[in-house]
Amino acid sequence: MIKRAATFAESCLAEALPTRWRHVQAVAAKAAHVSTTLPATDAEVLVAAAWLHDVGYAPDIVDTGFHSLDGARHLLLEGFPQRIAGLVAYHSCAIFEATERGLADQLTAEFEYERSPVADALWYADMTTGPHGHSLSVSDRLGEVRQRYGPEHLVTRFWAQAEPTLVEAVTRAEQRLDTQPM
Repeated sequence: MIKRAATFAESCLAEALPTRWRHVQAVAAKAAHVSTTLPATDAEVLVAAAWLHDVGYAPDIVDTGFHSLDGARHLLLEGFPQRIAGLVAYHSCAIFEATERGLADQLTAEFEYERSPVADALWYADMTTGPHGHSLSVSDRLGEVRQRYGPEHLVTRFWAQAEPTLVEAVTRAEQRLDTQPM
């Protein structure tokens, strides 16, 4: 499943959105590292979801303009498991963005919101990886997003609400990493 996810993500992003593709590659690598804290079946789901988390940005996939929902819907059409689509649908506090965009009812009707070490690890991998694939703290990542979008942008507005939830998830993932022998 991981190889299929990586190949699919590459086909969607590498040529059309090379910067996004660098981010996705780094998120997947970080997820593979974090996956050592999980049972094998969960580890595979995590790494596959990391490869796929941003496919909704691909020009051929964009529908609503909300990448988490667009990507998750497309993953189901491509035959990826519902669990992976759900992790993509809700990655990195996407419910807050869905609410801001008026799409929360659609998101919650179509996908299950998983609260688990796998979801935490996906959020950690995404939100500690910059847009060019470099590692950074979650606070630095949120600052980078705010600077990139500006104070009035929808993305900046939803992060103001989502930040505590996101930081808690990232902290849980970091604590799991700290307790694992490497």
